[in-house]
Amino acid sequence: MNVFTVDVEEWFHVCGTGAARPVEEWDSLPSRVVSTTVRVLDLLDRTGVKGMFFVVGWIADRHPSLVAQIAERGHDVGSHSHLHRLVYDLTPAEFAADLATSVRAIEGAGVSRPTAFRAPEWSINDRSLWALDELVRQGFSIDASMAPLRIVGRVDYRRDLHIRETSAGPIIEVPPFVADRFGQVMPLGWGWGLRWSQPRRVVEAIAAENAAGRCTVLTVHPWELDPDPPRMRLPLRQRFAHHFRLDGFEARLQDIVRAAPFTTLAETARCVRSA
Repeated sequence: MNVFTVDVEEWFHVCGTGAARPVEEWDSLPSRVVSTTVRVLDLLDRTGVKGMFFVVGWIADRHPSLVAQIAERGHDVGSHSHLHRLVYDLTPAEFAADLATSVRAIEGAGVSRPTAFRAPEWSINDRSLWALDELVRQGFSIDASMAPLRIVGRVDYRRDLHIRETSAGPIIEVPPFVADRFGQVMPLGWGWGLRWSQPRRVVEAIAAENAAGRCTVLTVHPWELDPDPPRMRLPLRQRFAHHFRLDGFEARLQDIVRAAPFTTLAETARCVRSA
């Protein structure tokens, strides 16, 4: 089976670029996260799929009713950090504080304490493996932050769900779905790769992974379903990653979700633990 995940963040939550707005300006920018997240929720209702929503704590503070709605509609809620900063740009103490603040914000929205985490832009990698220890220390049992892709991780990272040992105990690692195309590794289950690919090809690739006994993990952002997304002045690589082929993505995504079998991340994690 496969897992559908959502990184609940605003359209202006951009990492690793000089175009990113400072935190002090965020409240002055127009918010679109409620309406776009509801579009994702409605799509999942239409297809009967339950997902894992990794929520930025800053959003949970400002839109607690949105977080409550995610849970009320049958989905799980995890942490996507509090201020959407790259983990390897933080000290261990800063990461620990940001993580704890995100947990308080999510719990403050009236939902269960999160036990799953995804770092902004897959930023737990060789520069920040210490973060896995802190996740376990703060009660997290699942991490979904290590991408087997060169730009944000390493192509030789494991592609399957697996258990990683840390100094604080074990944690289940849940990588995003990548595939080998044109001699390169591409993000077939997320980002520009998912938006670029025809639904039939994505579904076929998912089926091939499932036939080999492997689960795939799909990831979207609410701003990718925005019918009129704001445009930012970004460097070329970030502009491509954020703006490429947004037109019609909601319909293509629905075709994929209807055609592939999905289960919850919690159920998949149970299978990994019992293997």
